[in-house]
Amino acid sequence: MKIGYIRVSTQEQNTLRQEVLMEALGVDQIYIDKMSGKNAERPQLKEMMSYVRRGDTVIVESISRFARNTKDLLELVEQLAAKEVVFISQKEAIDTATPTGKFMLTVFGAVAELERAYLLQRQREGIDIAKTQGKYKGRKPIQPDDLDAVIDQWRAGHITAVQAMKKLGMSKATFYRRIKCIVPKKKSGKSGKNPGFPG
Repeated sequence: MKIGYIRVSTQEQNTLRQEVLMEALGVDQIYIDKMSGKNAERPQLKEMMSYVRRGDTVIVESISRFARNTKDLLELVEQLAAKEVVFISQKEAIDTATPTGKFMLTVFGAVAELERAYLLQRQREGIDIAKTQGKYKGRKPIQPDDLDAVIDQWRAGHITAVQAMKKLGMSKATFYRRIKCIVPKKKSGKSGKNPGFPG
């Protein structure tokens, strides 16, 4: 079964051009979204992705009508491939049923990886520049207002460590890291346990 997906950015935009293309390609069923491609919640796309099954072919006029970005495209096509559904984009001449189409998707994947690498590199460079200018302070540690009071309750044995973590909204790792920062280290007793850290 041939299934077409059409998207325009606003309710006012006309879908006729894309519908004519779908008719010419012999599409059996069409799903239409009228909203920005930046919107992750596209109900008709979601419904179509749920509906398609093995042996179907999803056809779009262009990648920009189908996916928000390269990452989104690859994820959607991967979902279709898992269902053994072919994906075709007319403008870019991508057909996942052909070796060339699969190669094109590999190229898109490589581009996506390169984009991510450049993004991380720019972030690192920005941090390095900020550090040299004395502007980078790093992440601020979690410091709830009642931290000391809760720690005192825990050390006194009035609450358990799990209860303390829940009150502070901290993970186990963060909780014990903060404890080490604010509780002076004490010499272990005969039991070998740190008296500052009750069990």
